Amino acid sequence: MAGEHDSLREGTRLGVGVASGIWLWIAILDIIAGQPLRTFTVLGGITGFTNLHYLLNVGYGILVVSAVHGARREPSLVIAVALGFLVVEIGFAMLTVLLSHLGLGELAWARILGGSLIGAVIALGMLARRHPLVEQLHKAEEQDQE
Repeated sequence: MAGEHDSLREGTRLGVGVASGIWLWIAILDIIAGQPLRTFTVLGGITGFTNLHYLLNVGYGILVVSAVHGARREPSLVIAVALGFLVVEIGFAMLTVLLSHLGLGELAWARILGGSLIGAVIALGMLARRHPLVEQLHKAEEQDQE
């Protein structure tokens, strides 16, 4: 199966999908709050934020897809991906607290942490359609029990 997949191509597609979903989430929340583009302005301007946001998400996507491909050979990598996801979400929670005090106010939770969770749902959905994640997780559990 590894020969059928291209981590760079799939990871880029995953990163762009996740970044677009999060970007739209933030933009919509800003509009609903009556503060169009407020989050982007606080985080470095619309161009700077967008470029960095897409770059980081594409890197994240390539890393995650590479780990999922590696899990075909070493099923315990799925557990590492799950733990990595948890660490990233905790990091976003801490970043949200910081940003709530640095200009985004109470809506920072919905904008940043909410966007992160939406990105995670998009990523899991995209990966589940292309990769047998549940099967790999069961293999990893069996391998750890041995």
